[in-house]
Amino acid sequence: MVVAAALAAMPRVAAAQALDVVPVAALPAPRLSFSEQEMQLAQQVADHPGLADFYGTNGLKPVFTGAAGAARRAALIEALGQAASHGLPPTRYRQAALRTLDREGADTVEEEIRFARAFADWSRDVSGGILDPRRVEPGIKREVQRPRTGDLLRAFAAAADPVAMLAALPPQDARYEALRQALARQSQLVAPGDAPRVAEGLWREGTSDPAVAALRVRLASVGFAAAPMGSPLTYDGALAQAVAAYQKAAGLPADGVAGPRTVARLNRGTGPEAEAILVALERMRWMRGHDLNARHVWVNLPEFNARIYENGREVFETRVVIGKANREFETPEFSETMKYMVVNPRWNVPRSITVKEYLPRLQANRHAVGHLDVVDGAGNVIARDRIDFRKYSAKTFPYRMRQKPSDDNALGQVKFMFPNPWNIYLHDTPTKHLFNQSSRAYSHGCIRVGRPVDLAHELLKGQVESPEAVFSKALKSGRETYLNLRPPVPVHLVYFTAFPDESGQIRRFPDIYGRDALVHAALVKAGLDSAAADE
Repeated sequence: MVVAAALAAMPRVAAAQALDVVPVAALPAPRLSFSEQEMQLAQQVADHPGLADFYGTNGLKPVFTGAAGAARRAALIEALGQAASHGLPPTRYRQAALRTLDREGADTVEEEIRFARAFADWSRDVSGGILDPRRVEPGIKREVQRPRTGDLLRAFAAAADPVAMLAALPPQDARYEALRQALARQSQLVAPGDAPRVAEGLWREGTSDPAVAALRVRLASVGFAAAPMGSPLTYDGALAQAVAAYQKAAGLPADGVAGPRTVARLNRGTGPEAEAILVALERMRWMRGHDLNARHVWVNLPEFNARIYENGREVFETRVVIGKANREFETPEFSETMKYMVVNPRWNVPRSITVKEYLPRLQANRHAVGHLDVVDGAGNVIARDRIDFRKYSAKTFPYRMRQKPSDDNALGQVKFMFPNPWNIYLHDTPTKHLFNQSSRAYSHGCIRVGRPVDLAHELLKGQVESPEAVFSKALKSGRETYLNLRPPVPVHLVYFTAFPDESGQIRRFPDIYGRDALVHAALVKAGLDSAAADE
């Protein structure tokens, strides 16, 4: 059964070869044997569709073992050694074990499969992430466009330079590299095991205590040495400068005072910034398949900000308001394509708002929320005196509610549509004061835009001679007007609590929905599971 499964994954001709049932027209020189080694290899890959695909089209020939596979083995081992720099758990890829096999010659089927499985795991993880984002948290709707293992292994086996082929697997984005460099700097802040721990306390300039001597030694062990100006037990100006430099590198307030946070971080080594960078690297890998050099809209939810990028350069920026930090209203993460904008939009009130917020008010007073029309399934406005609102529940209420285009319309002057199953879009709002808040999570899930008209102008650039004139004409008409975008523009709703700015500096943002904590926990579990599997 196992061999049959492997053969089923092969193309018809390859499977026919293996079974000695060879179409004469397909194979003018048919093979009449299926060697023990090939049978063993087929059995070993039967449970892995990607490897079964590759070896089935490869005639069940090894590509890692023997002298012929030496360069591929070396390239793979070198790449696996970079796992920690990508924020991936090194134990998952068994680099040390593969290095030992390589030294011993690696010439058996079992050794071929160990290298092949390591390649499959590494190529999948470093190109598209170690996690399935949709299994981490319900608000993460992102689908990763992962490459096929069989295709990658075929490219690797055929590559004249296997090192270069592997180097092309991670995201080829300057921001990904900036995150890797930031992670490397954080890793340098981990003191060696023999460095003394610093006693808890509040150590500042002028203090004299044995803990200050330990502080000096531990700081020096991570590259922040400060020669004592007098007694090594005294917290002097040079030590205060060294502490401030360490604090800046660690993402702490650089006040030069070794308080509880600084001491705890120095004793522990890594902190929240390192964790946020690990998660950001994984999230960047989830973006595989999207051309981030092409023109696109990038909405970073924890930053409460939206941008347009062209050729990797920011050309537009605006503040946004996102969904409330409430499970029901949190804005999801996903990518779609913005196809059109609607000027003077009607607001079709989401049913959840209709039945939870407005129906109780209408049951108390049928003339409540008078700025909204009650409409039937065909879109006809129904007079309120014809409806007994008290006879309906949230489940049975048969009507919708809609607001006409107006100055106080909840969607303002324009909405930007990228059709999706969650009915999320960008839109204007009459509630402008919220954009002055530092934390802007107030909506029911959609994204309110601080500069909607400017965003409309920017999106129309290149497709009309005067975006301002086209938009103004549609607005002055007072009618709901659709303006198609040609070509459509990709939209990425992302969630980065640590991300490089244009100078490469890492900026931090609040984990407003708690999603990063869940992603980090899943990454830790993946590492622990990998380590346990290796015991």
